[in-house]
Amino acid sequence: MLETAAGFALLSALSPTAVLVGAVYLGSASPRRTTLVYLAGALTTTVIIGIVLLVALRAGGLSLPGNRTPRYGLRLALGVVALAGGLYMTRRRPKPPDPAKKKKPGLVSRTMSRPEPLFAFVTGVIVFLPSASFLAAVQAIATAKASDLATALTLITVIVIDVILIWLPFLFYLAAPELTTSTLKRFNAWLRAHGHAIVAGALLVVGGLLIGNGISGLT
Repeated sequence: MLETAAGFALLSALSPTAVLVGAVYLGSASPRRTTLVYLAGALTTTVIIGIVLLVALRAGGLSLPGNRTPRYGLRLALGVVALAGGLYMTRRRPKPPDPAKKKKPGLVSRTMSRPEPLFAFVTGVIVFLPSASFLAAVQAIATAKASDLATALTLITVIVIDVILIWLPFLFYLAAPELTTSTLKRFNAWLRAHGHAIVAGALLVVGGLLIGNGISGLT
């Protein structure tokens, strides 16, 4: 259970947007406070959705041996959604910006540009809305036959991994602020160039794994 859930959580954590926001906040006027509030928003989203989904799946009895078909059917459905998203992103490559047209900033860009703690919190909530990978991680926990303690510890591990691109750079920043900031800026530039491919690839991998696991469980 832990290996499967942690693997999906790690794929969920590969968010270029999370790195971009983290780099901006660590370079802001109040890097520590802003980053911690951003982390609080991210944790609020992941904790609430993780618990609600876990309780709902357990209440539906998907962990019971008699519900093998709906359990693996759900994994297959999640895989199809993730794979479809990855294929869509693969075919729809981002267009180069047109200098003649002024692009309207997105919601995350607008909230990220505001220095107030409330907007940093909202940014964390938005950026860490659940992905197919995170849902798959929680589903793997909910459908496993494990004790309440093991289930709780695994869910905590998944949540910690899901927000790793916030707290890990923050710890590095506390140890070496200038080096971390400059490294994040370079990494962010690389992500801007390859972020679309990374997200598409992650969705394809997650979709393929879930579809394969779903089919093997149903046959």
